[in-house]
Amino acid sequence: MAQSVGIKDVARAAGVSVGTVSNVINRPDSVATETRARVLSAIDRLGYVRSESARQLRAGRSRIMGLLVLDMGNPFFVDVARGAERAARDAGLGVMVCNSAQSAGEEAEYLSLFAEQRVRGVLLTPADATGRNIAVFRRHNIPFVLVDRVAEGTTECSVSVDDVAGGALAVRHLVDAGHRSLAYVSGPPGLNQVTDRRTGALSALAEAGLSPGSLRELPTERLDVAAGRDAGARLLGLADRPTAVFCANDLLALGVLQAMYAAGVGVPDDLAIVGYDDIEFAAAAAVPLTSVRQPAVTMGALAAELLLEETETEGGPRGHDHRRVVLQPELVVRRSSLAAR
Repeated sequence: MAQSVGIKDVARAAGVSVGTVSNVINRPDSVATETRARVLSAIDRLGYVRSESARQLRAGRSRIMGLLVLDMGNPFFVDVARGAERAARDAGLGVMVCNSAQSAGEEAEYLSLFAEQRVRGVLLTPADATGRNIAVFRRHNIPFVLVDRVAEGTTECSVSVDDVAGGALAVRHLVDAGHRSLAYVSGPPGLNQVTDRRTGALSALAEAGLSPGSLRELPTERLDVAAGRDAGARLLGLADRPTAVFCANDLLALGVLQAMYAAGVGVPDDLAIVGYDDIEFAAAAAVPLTSVRQPAVTMGALAAELLLEETETEGGPRGHDHRRVVLQPELVVRRSSLAAR
């Protein structure tokens, strides 16, 4: 394997000091024209590329922003990343995107990697419900913003959606359509988003004078299509099957829809389905999916802007006024929930 060319190699080839090469790279006007030309010729001939990471570490100002999400297989987080990348690019920064795969252990490893790389800051959707990973990362004094999560009990910035309101929107829609027996396919119970959406669902039932027992919860270990298919199989096995199901995200809802289709159960005639996130695939499903829309791109962009604001504030993070931005969800009604009971 060929060795990389360093600044000392350039200095040796050009017959100058390492300091002169550094000046040619960083302060070319400070070097005599003839000397500068000789150094540039050596750089070109040797194929030298300066180490941007080393330069950033010396300057203490990385041009990389970290983004750690729960599941890059979920188009919702792809949209969040798109919004963050757009805002970072406008500020001349890049984004290092990592996927915790809903694992607290993998989250800890990536946060450690971000600390080693001394990134400018981190956008984080936590996987660890205990908060231990965040507590450890905070020791590195690297600013971070929570995404899709309210910064409860912390002083950091956060950008989230009102998931209680979103859960209420979904179930209120189903109750208004005449449903009185519902299920909630919820996902891992440790995720705040899952519990907040359930809280909203229960509040909508209470508004309608229905008991909490009207909502049967079917937890899943993950928030993906396979988990949704498994939940759909469990639904099919119930003797008193609910007439409607609200899912904690669209991937779960699409899995439930697949299970119903395979079993010959009509959607929405036999079972109405509402998802959450309004990913692109929701509208393109065999039965277009009603979903609670989250402004994912906006969420990512706002989070990145808050992080940039903090890292660029005079006096550093101490001079930054932390904020919690809570966006409002919107119900998008499609055919999967339109049959009235």
